[in-house]
Amino acid sequence: MTVPHNPPDPPTDRAHISTEQRNPRTLHLHSTSVRACVDLIRAEDAAVLEALEAAAPALTAFIENLVPRFAEGGRLIYVGAGTSGRLGVLDAAEAPPTFQVEPGRVVGLIAGGDRALRVSSEGLEDDPEGAAAELLALGLTGDDTVLGIAAGATTPYARGALSIAKRLAPGCLTGFLTCSACERPPHADHLIFLPTGPEVVTGSTRMKAGTATKLALNTISTTLMVQTGRVYENLMVDVRASNAKLRDRAARIVSTLTGLSRDEAFALLEHAGGSAGEGSVKVAVVMHRLRLSAAAAQERLDAVGGRLDRVV
Repeated sequence: MTVPHNPPDPPTDRAHISTEQRNPRTLHLHSTSVRACVDLIRAEDAAVLEALEAAAPALTAFIENLVPRFAEGGRLIYVGAGTSGRLGVLDAAEAPPTFQVEPGRVVGLIAGGDRALRVSSEGLEDDPEGAAAELLALGLTGDDTVLGIAAGATTPYARGALSIAKRLAPGCLTGFLTCSACERPPHADHLIFLPTGPEVVTGSTRMKAGTATKLALNTISTTLMVQTGRVYENLMVDVRASNAKLRDRAARIVSTLTGLSRDEAFALLEHAGGSAGEGSVKVAVVMHRLRLSAAAAQERLDAVGGRLDRVV
């Protein structure tokens, strides 16, 4: 074999990263039966909840800083590559229909753009300036929050996004979510470490690390929406009734909070500003509880930032 005269520089050795290390409990994975493989993966997944428990203080501190910024009109922006990026985009995409948060308030950026959601674009994660154009286009402000997501802690795209964010808006809040122990990146205000350990298949962070990341993002976005009044009791009172399932849910929420029958709930929703049962759940509940018109109910809600608990 002929050795090239000028071989490319080797990549950084990542053998010390926990998610890249071999799992001593799965060394014989190739020879296990189907049932043994299922049991082994299930046993390893127990580490996910332990990782979330360990990260609870860091998650709390990050969300406590995030909430007032979001309440002032700021945005939550996830930035990641590969599985981490896909999970960020997924969480962002689910915010509008679940909580009726305005499009663009929760944003997911992934290296390679939307195509990378279906086709692997891992090579694009090596550019620390890769998110510059998209972050610039967002017009970052001091009320915005940028969370870099990188299971292995080294992804230049995610780490670089934090530097870019501070360059564009020095007062913005930044965080770094990872499943590998590392020092807090220079431009991260918060470090959230989920210690999931070595994967069942070495380096396959779509497994434990991916599951823990999904749960952490669920925790961040859901707690944010609860704290900003988009949940009443444990009901998604800001649900966007955009299909049959969600129209049914909206009517059931109204029935639960008013005591009305299903048919009466649909009729009330229609009077609350929509058609075919697509009106505002909050407006409908206030109309019934306080015997107000839809316009007056909306005014009451607007006066308290849309928080149903402060009206009823």
